Amino acid sequence: MNKSITGKKIIITGASGGLGAQFAMEIAKAGGIPILIARSLDKLEAVRRQIAETTGIEAFVYSADLLDEAALSGTFETILEKHERIDALINNAGVGKFDAVLDMDWSDLDRMFRLNVFAMIRTIQYMLPHFRKNSSGHIVNIISQAGKIATPKSAGYCASKHAMIGYSNVLRQEAREMGVQVTTVNVGPVRTDFFDKADPEGSYAKSVERYMLNPADVAVKVAGLLFTSRRELNMPWWMEFGSKMYQLIPGLMEKVLKSQFNKK
Repeated sequence: MNKSITGKKIIITGASGGLGAQFAMEIAKAGGIPILIARSLDKLEAVRRQIAETTGIEAFVYSADLLDEAALSGTFETILEKHERIDALINNAGVGKFDAVLDMDWSDLDRMFRLNVFAMIRTIQYMLPHFRKNSSGHIVNIISQAGKIATPKSAGYCASKHAMIGYSNVLRQEAREMGVQVTTVNVGPVRTDFFDKADPEGSYAKSVERYMLNPADVAVKVAGLLFTSRRELNMPWWMEFGSKMYQLIPGLMEKVLKSQFNKK
């Protein structure tokens, strides 16, 4: 257990279910105070109750659409006014849609970039001045191995994740001078409801079922790296190894792993 979490207030976006809810539970188990943001207040309240019943920790919930600039601004203003000091931000909200380039719907692409990139950057812009003022803080961006390994039928999703990896790498260098740590978490497929929208037919989820990560395992790892100098967390290890090989010999990797790359 990461004892450095005790008493720390940690914002988690996309916290009404899936990985976000798991992060909140693990943080509470370690004595941290989760501050949860998502659209569905009912789901947030359910997570809050579960945390209270399991750990005795009081979590705080805020309903906001991350794509609504006014709502998002007001939510962060309220949080900072009420809680005075926030210790970490876990940027977890995201969405995906798998389609070939010729079949891609512009509204899907637009939504992926607005949520996976712009909303994530916006939350950082709200919190970074606060962290700089305190000369401490930790920003954890939940991204994806898709930002490192490009595969067919995921051009929009891969592009949005690649953008956030690049942004985070710059942010890390600049935030270090403020006493703020930045960590990117790049995971492969995780067993959550993400695939309900990304892969409505279920073919991809079925083909990678045996490789899927357990969200509780990911949450334990993320909770363990909070308030450390960890640069990246990459899961599973073999996918990270594959991404490094892809950077070195992309043509060969695309040829050798063609059938695997075309699972979508």
